[in-house]
Amino acid sequence: MEELTKRQIDILKVIIREYTETGDAVGSEILERKYKLGVSPATIRNEMVDLAKKGYLKKAHFSSGRIPSPKGFRFYIQNLMKEKELSTVDEVAYKNSIWDDREQLHRLLSHASKVLAARTGLLAVTANNLGEVYYAGVANILRSDEFLNIDVSRGLLELLDEVSYWDALVKQLYKSDVGVTCMLGEEDFRNPVFESCASVFGEFRGERVSGLIGVVGPQRMSYDVIFPQVRYFSDLIEEILKNQGM
Repeated sequence: MEELTKRQIDILKVIIREYTETGDAVGSEILERKYKLGVSPATIRNEMVDLAKKGYLKKAHFSSGRIPSPKGFRFYIQNLMKEKELSTVDEVAYKNSIWDDREQLHRLLSHASKVLAARTGLLAVTANNLGEVYYAGVANILRSDEFLNIDVSRGLLELLDEVSYWDALVKQLYKSDVGVTCMLGEEDFRNPVFESCASVFGEFRGERVSGLIGVVGPQRMSYDVIFPQVRYFSDLIEEILKNQGM
């Protein structure tokens, strides 16, 4: 975190908070007025310019404000984010929602995708090393302005049918052994059309079946809420697979 000063970190943090809540580009005046940073709008503007030069912010189209870049979101996730603990009620709800499907892999993963989509309000995807891909919540993404762009929506829907893409991602997660991982923007998706998109995936491993479950949505998703949900659900599926000898 040596590259950024404490003031720049504070500014980046509230920009991400504001952008996540509103989806609008953020200007120095709103930051000074709403978040009481203790410095003038001019100082905030200068710091935002510096953050943009360092790649943590980028200029929004048709606006004088700035939005976080994938680098900015990644910095936040790795260094600033505090995950919101999943309540016992939520854990029980997740477990009960798929427990009756535990003996049939197809039903388990299909239903898990539907539950995760409903709980997060995002597009949920589950894929495994058997070449099976399940998804649910396609309509959810249309609630975000980012996916009103027909190129983005079409690109994502086409991606859902590319089994080879998800197979490669399953293998990548298996090798990396990171548990829960995040993909952000063009660089991670390897496609410029997904510059405004992000995903959070958790890995699961049984005796014969391994795979991933997670969500895809706009970069301004609430990572502090999404990460613990994906982690718990992927761990739960792994537990069920091992108990069933799958």
